[in-house]
Order: sequence, then C-alpha cells, then structure tokens
Amino acid sequence: MSRPKNQTYKGYGLSKGKEREQRGSVRFKTTLMNTLMDVLRHRPGWVEVKDEGEWDFYWCDVSWLRENFDHTYMDEHVRISHFRNHYELTRKNYMVKNLKRFRKQLEREAGKLEAAKCDFFPKTFEMPCEYHLFVEEFRKNPGITWIMKPVARSQGKGIFLFRRLKDIMDWRKGTAGKKPTSLEAQQARSTVNSSGGHDTRSSDDQKEEIPVENYVAQRYIENPYLIGGRKFDLRVYVLVMSYIPLRAWLYRDGFARFSNTRFTLSSIDDQYVHLTNVAVQKTSPDYHPKKGCKWMLQRFRQYLASKHGPEAVETLFSDMDNIFIKSLQSVQKVIISDKHCFELYGYDILIDQDLKPWLLEVNASPSLTASSREDYELKTCLLEDTLHVVDMEGRLTGREKRVGGFDLMWNDGPVSREEGAPDLSEMGNFVTNTHLGCVNDRKKQLRQLFRSLQGQKKASS
Repeated sequence: MSRPKNQTYKGYGLSKGKEREQRGSVRFKTTLMNTLMDVLRHRPGWVEVKDEGEWDFYWCDVSWLRENFDHTYMDEHVRISHFRNHYELTRKNYMVKNLKRFRKQLEREAGKLEAAKCDFFPKTFEMPCEYHLFVEEFRKNPGITWIMKPVARSQGKGIFLFRRLKDIMDWRKGTAGKKPTSLEAQQARSTVNSSGGHDTRSSDDQKEEIPVENYVAQRYIENPYLIGGRKFDLRVYVLVMSYIPLRAWLYRDGFARFSNTRFTLSSIDDQYVHLTNVAVQKTSPDYHPKKGCKWMLQRFRQYLASKHGPEAVETLFSDMDNIFIKSLQSVQKVIISDKHCFELYGYDILIDQDLKPWLLEVNASPSLTASSREDYELKTCLLEDTLHVVDMEGRLTGREKRVGGFDLMWNDGPVSREEGAPDLSEMGNFVTNTHLGCVNDRKKQLRQLFRSLQGQKKASS
C-alpha cells in the first residue's frame, strides 16, 4: 500500500514472529459494545487491548478507518473489519452508479442477456444532481409511488414516500441552504478518481461550499410479497475476504424483518407500514419486544416452499445468489483490495409478488445489537464463524468450502456444491455452493473440521 510522504505512522502487530508464536494470543480491539464484544471476550486465547495498545485484530468503525487507515502501518498478520473505500458498495448512490456501469460493461462484453442479470435494483436517481432526469422519468409514469432515501444514513432515518412533484420541490427547498453535519459534509465532498471510484479524502485547502445532503429517489416497489398482510425484507450476511481475487462467503442464517402494520398504498406517510427497519418498528405503539418482528430465514424458506413448491424457492434463492455476486463484481475493480481487510456486509433484499428479489441496499456495519434471544444467538454464531473464517489462529488450509455457518460461494469463480467436483459453472449439472435458509448444523461441522485439521497437523509434524 503506498503511503503519502511526511506522515507519522502508527504500527500494529509489530512484535517479532517468534515472540508472537510463544505468546500464542491474539490482541483485539473494538469500540462496539454489543454481541461482538461478548464474542471477542469469550474467544480462547484472545486478549482485549484498551486505548493506544498494540493490536492484531481491530473491529473498527468506519470513522476510524477514514481518519487513520492511510497512515497506519500494519504487519502481515494484522486484520481490520472494513475495506478502505467500502462506501463504493454501501453508499446508496455509489452502489447504483457502480451497478449501472457494470451493467453497461456486461452488455458490451457479453451481450444483453448477461447484462439483464443486473436488473435487480429499482430505477434510481441521485438527488439533487439528477433531478431533471428524474422529473423526465416521473412524468412518463404519473401516479406511481417513489421513495426518497438519504445516501449516507441508516435505520430508516430521513426516508419518505411521495407521488407528487410538489413533495419533491418542497424537499428541495428544505435542503437548499441546510448544512449537513460535519460527517455528511465530508462524505459529500467526493470526486471521481481515475479508476472510476470515489475519493472521499478531504485536504485542508478544500474550501468549496458545503453541498446539500444527497438523496436517492427510487421507484417504490408497489407489489411486495406479503405474509399475514405485512411487508418484510430479508437481511442476509455476506463475508468478503478479498476483492482481487474475489473470495466471498454466504451465511446460512439471516432473517425476515416485518413491518408492524398491514400493508396498504393508501397511506404512504405511515412509516410503520412501509419501513421494516427494527429501529423504526420498535417505536410503534403496539410493538412487542419479546415477539419482535422477525422470522429466521429457515422458517421463511419453509413457508415459501409450502406455498409455492421447492422449485420456485430454489429459483428465488438462486436469483438472490446472483445479486450477491453481481453486486460484488460491480465494485471489484474500484475497491482497494488490501490483504489486511475483510468485511461482513448486511444485504437488504425485498421480494415482490412474482417472487423476484430486489436489492435495496448493502450495509457495511450491519447491526450487531440483538433485539431478542433468538437474534442474539444468530448474531453470536455469525460473529464466531466470521472469526473462524478470518482465521487469526492460522488453523485453516485455505481449501475449505464450508466453515461453520459460512459456505464459500465465490473463489475467483463460482464454487461447486459437490465435494471434489470441478468449479466450472458451464457444466450442465453445476450447483452453486450456497445453502441460504437451509439447515445450519454449524457446531457439528466445526467439530469435524477442527478435528480433521488437527489430525492433518499431527500427521505432517
């Protein structure tokens, strides 16, 4: 990684190899006081580092990354939990720009049929810069519903639905002259760099006027699949260990998040109807904390199979696999693929009445706070397995297709579900190595995996 000159560098993981082996511990740091802290503190041989102590593993927040990454030296074994410019995938406007560009590239290189595999995000415009293009599209389809989302906020903050241009004009007047927070201003001061990515580093001599907060206007999916009359979306976890080559794992568990109120298009101002974020739903007057608004993905998959049959469900889940891979490929060339970085993404997927999945957004910091006992168990297992794949202990061979609840779905190409089968997707009977919403017998699998690895180690020593 190149570093600017005249910088003061902080080094991490600098103890010599032999000393590290003798110590046999992993020094970790995090500022997140939730399920993650519980998992890290209970991991055998891991030791917490406070304040400015040296660390080997840092589950950092994105603000630390922005301020420190470019002048931090990290030893070979050190790992941190975000890629330097993760926002290429996780900022709503950049995600859409990258997907649109990737779709054009696929059309040029592989034809329209292949490009059509990227048609999984609703028609989207960046506001205010694409306002005139949006107005043109809006007038072609009068009466349909649109949704406005701030590009860099989460938990449903700042989102609203509209059907009249007047509403958007009121929003425009409201945001002109409104200064965003310092964080939003820093994120908004972005330019496109030579590789087609976005550079959010700001220098001291940047004195340009602070722009208005950016939003995206997106066509609202008016025909969501409903269960019990309620709208929901899916939260799915994807772990990326490298972008070049692309190496991505899909977690078997996840959940459907339901709105608390029956779906209707007659009240577009009611956030309890249209937004499924737990942060929004738990403020509903009739929200039950114990009952919550979540189904585990296994239950969801079984429900769909009983309604529509296993073939329709296989097709739906295969279409979701396509979303994960194509979205990662769309940013593969612009994300800085640093060997010290990994990232656990939270994908938000909406299913419509035709069983078509739509990508709503990708989160770089999916919530690790539990909303129920079941949620706590899911997130604890998810994080334990993330640490198994990151493998600070150096136990894995690198040839594993499954580690706990994670299945390797892409390893510089599609991965076959069949043991020992060649990973060639052109083969007619090829089945991708994904098991989303299937049985997660992770404890049994981990026991077998680590027993086998131990046996191999003894045999070779």
